Amino acid sequence: MKRTLLTVLGLFLISNSAFSQTFSNSLAVPSTLTGTNISLSIHTGTMAFYPGFSTNSIGFNAYNYLGPTLILNKGDSVHINVTNNLIDTTTIHWHGMHVSPKNDGGPHTVIPPATTWTPKFKVRDDAAMFWYHSHLHMNTAAQVTKGEAGLIIVKDPIEAALTLPRTYGVDDIPLVVQTRAFDVNKQFDALSAVDSVVLINGTKNPYTNLPAQVVRLRLINAATMRLFNFGFSNNATFYQIASDGGLLSAPVSMTRLRLAPGERAEILLDLTALQTQTIYLINYGSQLPNGYYGATNPAAMGNGTIPNYSSNAFNGTDNAILKINVVAPTASAVTTMPSTLTVVTPFLASQANKTRTKTFSPKVMGPGGGLNGPFVINGMSFDMMMINDTVPFNNIEVWNLTNNTAIAHPFHIHDVQFYILDINGSAPPANMAGKKDVVVVPAQQTVKFITKFDDFTDHMTPYMYHCHMLVHEDEGMMGQFLVWDYLTDIKKNSTSKTSIKAYPNPASSSWIITVDDKDPILGYKLTDAFGKDVRIVNDIDLNCAKEIEIDTKELSQGVYYLNVYTKANRGTVKLIKQ
Repeated sequence: MKRTLLTVLGLFLISNSAFSQTFSNSLAVPSTLTGTNISLSIHTGTMAFYPGFSTNSIGFNAYNYLGPTLILNKGDSVHINVTNNLIDTTTIHWHGMHVSPKNDGGPHTVIPPATTWTPKFKVRDDAAMFWYHSHLHMNTAAQVTKGEAGLIIVKDPIEAALTLPRTYGVDDIPLVVQTRAFDVNKQFDALSAVDSVVLINGTKNPYTNLPAQVVRLRLINAATMRLFNFGFSNNATFYQIASDGGLLSAPVSMTRLRLAPGERAEILLDLTALQTQTIYLINYGSQLPNGYYGATNPAAMGNGTIPNYSSNAFNGTDNAILKINVVAPTASAVTTMPSTLTVVTPFLASQANKTRTKTFSPKVMGPGGGLNGPFVINGMSFDMMMINDTVPFNNIEVWNLTNNTAIAHPFHIHDVQFYILDINGSAPPANMAGKKDVVVVPAQQTVKFITKFDDFTDHMTPYMYHCHMLVHEDEGMMGQFLVWDYLTDIKKNSTSKTSIKAYPNPASSSWIITVDDKDPILGYKLTDAFGKDVRIVNDIDLNCAKEIEIDTKELSQGVYYLNVYTKANRGTVKLIKQ
């Protein structure tokens, strides 16, 4: 009786408007794909979110919106065929996963229409929930908003040894939470701030039946821009057991959970005593402080505005987003929670080889710029031709993220998981002390994290880092970095007998080029990353030179390829101008 009264009282604490919609659609749970050979087919479709209207969408395989959940096992080597059946070019990024740059699926790894991309990689990540989504520069927001995304669940022996709910779709439920805006024709509008329609797993106005036992909810904020503040209508205590990159050291009790775009969290909720009752998953927008997209005022200071933001009734208010009917427990119900989960061992700041600083600022100062953008990192908009950072292989680094804008930004880095050292000088809360690949940097504050760049090195294909508010990302709030093993960076061209050495590389003023060949250098051709000729020099006569200097002062920052030839041989080396 006491628990029932608390539940009823909890409901009255929330405005009646929070429950004004009818939760009439059964929550869709995406099917799973398992094994080491997986095929994904990207295609267009339509969805009936509104009676009488067909909304153009993007889906995978049998789905017209979103895609199946990939179940992978740590240690397996997987081969994925990704076929693009769209009329547009796209990419697929394995968000949060530790894979080589060529397998990462960033903006450089495009999949043209009617072609198949075939990444192959070993699963090195610990048990966690990741996701896959489009990462085509300047089109990420549009394609992801239409549905080009899906989940990845990685399993490992450590997680498998714990007593946790893991019957997928029964007591282990994925929740892909999004808000979407629609135009007058009920088509998606990725740029609109009137994103007042909630979709969970692609279901509008969803309900689900969950058993009266401990259940596991795998939450991901897959919204284009919005930050969520999750809780339950009965103000129930729940326990976070995992963050972006895997298990926490122990469950963390909480009643509210903030997730920004791209962030994931796994929580345990005890429904044992609530059989036959109904509770709601709530977005407590009224409790978000100013300065977050989703609060009453998205600006941390001043009274700046985002066009149409104030007309969105979802901002700064509390809204039920999922109805949960508690039904009879299953035959193999989990009714307890583990007290410990795994060993989490962050790197120490004293181990760092280098510290980098990334400063967020408006591209153009003036009214509205600090809130609406476009935004830049270290004063630069994203340029496909520019390598912003070159990271030595196996480096342990501290990155300082300073936000000099009026709104919070979720920062995501590819390749690695990191540990947060501090948020504006304070240690991170317990639920943020595990492995992360997205962290919110509040307005006018600094976040520091530490990570190690191991396992993969590539002289040609970069990784990305960017704001995961997808409109900000598309507008240029992104940079790219190479992870470079300086001990093995000079390799022979596979068709050449000539070994080429270049130093310094990266260079800011000039490269010194030498060849190990019986004949001198006769000429060279320098091309950019897109194959465009930048400089061609023939008939070099420098007293039989086997060493030349190439001036780089007038070159733009970025990646170049140098083809050098002697009388009998030729070779190619990759160069970086910084």
